Amino acid sequence: MKIVSFRPNPESNAQVIGYLHDPIPDEMPQGVDRPCVVVYPGGAYQFLSQREADPPAMALFARGYQVFILYYSIRDNASDLRPLIDGSLTLMKIRENSAEWHVIPDKIAVMGFSAGGHAAASLGTLWDAPELKARIDTKGGKNRPDAMILCYAVLTCGEKTEHDTAHNVCGQDMSPEMVELFSLEKHVTPNTPPAFLWHTIEDELVPVENAMMFAEALQKNHVPFECHLFQKGRHGLSMCNAEVGSENPHAAHWFDLAAEWLDDLFQIFR
Repeated sequence: MKIVSFRPNPESNAQVIGYLHDPIPDEMPQGVDRPCVVVYPGGAYQFLSQREADPPAMALFARGYQVFILYYSIRDNASDLRPLIDGSLTLMKIRENSAEWHVIPDKIAVMGFSAGGHAAASLGTLWDAPELKARIDTKGGKNRPDAMILCYAVLTCGEKTEHDTAHNVCGQDMSPEMVELFSLEKHVTPNTPPAFLWHTIEDELVPVENAMMFAEALQKNHVPFECHLFQKGRHGLSMCNAEVGSENPHAAHWFDLAAEWLDDLFQIFR
């Protein structure tokens, strides 16, 4: 394993850690260049949960993916589009270094948990937004992810939002313009990347309607998606196992379902 790190955005304290497979061309010629997932841990844009960082990243690495964890801007730095800019610059950096890091540049997914799901889905829906392109050069869409895996994600800043997340990303004044921009269900288009969503109906913090509204928007725009709603389980389940302190054997199926969906979408590891 090779570990790389970089700071994608000179205007924030965001940091990226990457876990890369060593290429073995003689024995594994199909495993030299690999698909990639960028993991966004949750934490209401107030902190970054380690339970939603290394555990899913290592599970993805074991499935054969190159994996990066994006520790994006939080707290006072979470407003002013900074997490969206962090994500954009991260994907562009990975694509720029795809040959060195053995990443297939058109097979890069984002995976986000809770508020990290909001940050990941922001990139998937707002990658081409005028507000973003006024701030950075997106190099013709080099910041667009090829797929999204959204885990009990905050996807709206409207009535069904999680309020700490919304206040941190929109700014404490919650201006109507920012609320509209970061209500992501309103920005799904046919150019939004395919998505896998999962949520629990019992989620006490982020209402399940977040996944349902986003799925409805994907369906209306003919974007391929898969959505799994598990009846039981609190918010923040992560991998649903003992390692992360939230054992839920039934909801734990989400990971294999998501990985199989992504393998199929990317036509890889067959």
